[in-house]
Amino acid sequence: MDFNSNRDYNNNREFSRQKEELYSQSISAGKRKYFFDVKETRGGDKFIVIAESRKLFDNNTGNFYFEKNKMFLYKEDFDKFQRGLSNALHFIETGEIPEPVVSEQPEDNAPQGNSYPDVNVYDGIDFNI
Repeated sequence: MDFNSNRDYNNNREFSRQKEELYSQSISAGKRKYFFDVKETRGGDKFIVIAESRKLFDNNTGNFYFEKNKMFLYKEDFDKFQRGLSNALHFIETGEIPEPVVSEQPEDNAPQGNSYPDVNVYDGIDFNI
């Protein structure tokens, strides 16, 4: 690929990326910044990308850097996600345990009953906001 076609390819990718983003909002919160972006698939389905960017200090280099984590939330999960978040906020505010959000049918790979994997998938994730 010569330089000009590589540049055209990158310009088309950037145009594509911009076209997909329909709405964006960022919220600064101390050393963290949250991004809420609404995008659209080629098929016209809208989805949300929630990202967190944290400013961290590298003791080895003496420089700051940003760590970014993303979560993709698809249309078919909006209602369940919203109810789950509302339940968590309700518990924080009142101490009352709300009714759990129940899925219509279990996922094929989801743990059933109390048979959770031995590995804690949340290791290393900072939930203190």
